[in-house]
Amino acid sequence: MLTPTAEIISAAHAAGRGVGAFNVIQVEHAQGIVAGAAQAGLPVILQISENTVDYHGGLAAIGAACLEIAREAPVPVAVHLDHATRADLVDRAVELGFGSVMFDASALPYEENVAATAEVVRRTGVFVEAELGEIGGKDGVHAPGARTDPAEAAAYVAATGVHALAVAVGTSHAMLTRDAALDFRLIAELRAAVPVPLVLHGSSGVADDGLTQAVAAGMTKINIATHLNKAFTAEVRRVLADDTTVDPRKYLRPARTAVGAQVAHLLRVLH
Repeated sequence: MLTPTAEIISAAHAAGRGVGAFNVIQVEHAQGIVAGAAQAGLPVILQISENTVDYHGGLAAIGAACLEIAREAPVPVAVHLDHATRADLVDRAVELGFGSVMFDASALPYEENVAATAEVVRRTGVFVEAELGEIGGKDGVHAPGARTDPAEAAAYVAATGVHALAVAVGTSHAMLTRDAALDFRLIAELRAAVPVPLVLHGSSGVADDGLTQAVAAGMTKINIATHLNKAFTAEVRRVLADDTTVDPRKYLRPARTAVGAQVAHLLRVLH
């Protein structure tokens, strides 16, 4: 069932649980993610990034597909716009019915970030996630050693009115290995200082036990993309090893199933 992001995240935050937020590249991803959530019997968030919007040539088609998949799901499913840097894209997502947006002004100087983000919060009226500082590996320009200062994070939330904050605690985007070293003490300090749910980006690089510890320390929304893409692509490669296969359904169906299995497992890890 299509559910407001705020409802899913608020319940998890209050209970000290994690929520899996998984990036959608194409319809098969969305179907696999929701199938995995149904297997686990747990809520989930479907995320569409600005890069994926550009890949599809616009938000309308892939956004409408995700919203419809969410409506038909047997578990609560939210639809979220991830890492949007363009205000017009944020407005389009709200118009389509997305329950939340992540407005990423982290590349701007601090004061400009605050002003731009506060305006998005004021104008949209939906659940807004934002990012303070840099999270390692994003577009090759963020330092992997970046760390968020708790006092600055608290001030940023107060100044912008955001509903969730992505913080840098040791992860990096697009990691192919699961050996990121998280700063659990910093997570706990941020949880104590910041009144809104914390978001862990780059979570594909974190092993299962690290994800469990991150949630216990104070993380709520856990973003995962590359890990699912690895599972999807590995299954496609396996099927295409049979060079007589030409029907895309022959490799997309098992790839979709592989995504679902990973999502079901990860949601249980986070819960």
